[in-house]
Amino acid sequence: MKILSRLLPALLLTACGKHEQNPAASTPLPTVTVKAEAVKWSPHMAVEEVVGTVRSKQRAVVEAKVSGRVLEYTATPGAMVKAGDLLARLDVQEIQAKVDQARAMLDQAKRDFDRQKQLIASNATTRQEFDATEARVKIGTGAVSEAETMMSYAKVTAPFDGVVTRKLADVGDLAMPGKPLLEIEAPTLLRFEADLPEAILDRVKLGEKMSVRLAKVIEGTVSEISPVADPVSRTFNVKLDLPPTDGLRTGQFGRVSVPVAEVKLLLVPQSAVLKRGQMELVFVAKEGKAALRLVKTGKVLEDRVEVLSGLEEGEQIIVSEIAQLTDGQPVTIQP
Repeated sequence: MKILSRLLPALLLTACGKHEQNPAASTPLPTVTVKAEAVKWSPHMAVEEVVGTVRSKQRAVVEAKVSGRVLEYTATPGAMVKAGDLLARLDVQEIQAKVDQARAMLDQAKRDFDRQKQLIASNATTRQEFDATEARVKIGTGAVSEAETMMSYAKVTAPFDGVVTRKLADVGDLAMPGKPLLEIEAPTLLRFEADLPEAILDRVKLGEKMSVRLAKVIEGTVSEISPVADPVSRTFNVKLDLPPTDGLRTGQFGRVSVPVAEVKLLLVPQSAVLKRGQMELVFVAKEGKAALRLVKTGKVLEDRVEVLSGLEEGEQIIVSEIAQLTDGQPVTIQP
């Protein structure tokens, strides 16, 4: 009894304290004017994303047309070059010797021909000998032209305007036909290449525009579709031309969105979804109050997000002033 008598005042004080706080707790929340929109199914084209790489439409592996030691490299990786610019110079002494020999033989043939012209004028030679010397001049001219052409191959030049991407040999290396010296590509003419599985290949048509997601989304145009599948991966190579875009470089990784079927999604404004840790929440206007609702979202489509669960068609989702709302707060919907 003594213990109860001692505890009773404390219990009364506690009860009184709680009673004094009730008026503050029961103060009605202010009404907030908000905007809301009805949740409804929206048609959307479902896509399958396929990974790919940005490559140059115009690229070449530059090789030497003749054999010789590399004497000089004038192009380095990253250097911009114009068509016809010197990239490398070779040591081709054997060809130079052939040029000198051909020119000497041509000079001799011309001197013989000049003598035959004087002799034929005085009937001191036969027509057959005259024709033979004339033929030797023509043969010598052709030999000189051939040797000089071969000599010109000692200078390796750029086949088109572009940038040097790789250097595959160095000064002193032996260059020969079939052995790459460097790689060059045009940096402004780019395309996206991806390997599509057979199941979705029929969804792609030549000339069709498709979205390519790189650092940002770019619209590409299908320019090539491989007619045969890769025997290992069983996929078909598809190429899409890309428009000139700042910051776009060859070798970049990306994804192309291939449309596969039209579906219906519950889409709501992305700004209407609150994130609290791992939870995703929205406010629904119901009977004049804001009701907090736990949802699960899916794909983000521009400024809207797909709702997988937690909402039903026809419900009014609050899309403004959500940072000021609490569960159960009265709201007025703007017309």
